This record gives sequence, structure tokens and C-alpha cells, in this order.
Amino acid sequence: QVHLEESGGGLVPPGHSLTLACTASEHTGSTYIMGWFRQSPEKRREFVGAITWSFGDTYYADSVKGQFTITKDAAKKAIYLHMHTLTPEDTATYYCAQAERGYYGSWLNVDGYDAWGPGTQVTVSS
Repeated sequence: QVHLEESGGGLVPPGHSLTLACTASEHTGSTYIMGWFRQSPEKRREFVGAITWSFGDTYYADSVKGQFTITKDAAKKAIYLHMHTLTPEDTATYYCAQAERGYYGSWLNVDGYDAWGPGTQVTVSS
């Protein structure tokens, strides 16, 4: 199983940008898609975005379209979540996840993934 590790979280003022990274510890050749989710206290873990490993197709939640961008670096076995114009509503623990297989739309659901990172905290506050 792929082991994932997120990094780049922290405390940022509203309006600022932040980039999170997710690195995989093992070969990602069997990866179909990798995704980003976030979870705030007392809320369900929600889909943020995803990127297919082979072609780099990206998918985003409506709430972050135009604000967040996902990229990947296959050589580094990493994906990145570029977050712009952050607001306090973006405060959450951010998780990356990996799926070995899937179907159209499976990336939207927590159950569609096989491996998860431990998460990194993002706090947007002045």
C-alpha cells in the first residue's frame, strides 16, 4: 500500500495563498487518481479536488473552483494543492488520498480511495 505524507500546512492571514504537498513513499505506477479532502471540526470530510495520475485530468469541488489548483510531479511522486485567496472558511485539516482504480465520479467519495495521509492543518486567521 502506498504511504502518503502531506506537508505545507500552517497559519496564514485571510487573502493569502498556501501550497500543500503530498508525497508518496512508494511507486505510484498503479495509481488511478489522487485526491485532496478537508475536514473541519464537527463536519464530514469533504472532497476538494483530484487529479488523474496518467493524464493529469483535474476535478474540483464547486466551492473551490477558481480558487484552488492541483498539479502533480510524477518524478517526485507528489501532488500539490495550490490555494489562493484563502478565507477562514478554508480552515481545516487537509488530507491527500490515493486510489488504484475507480470509475467516473468515484473520486468524489471518501470510499473511492485506498490510502490516506495523516493530514496537515491549515488555519486561516488574522
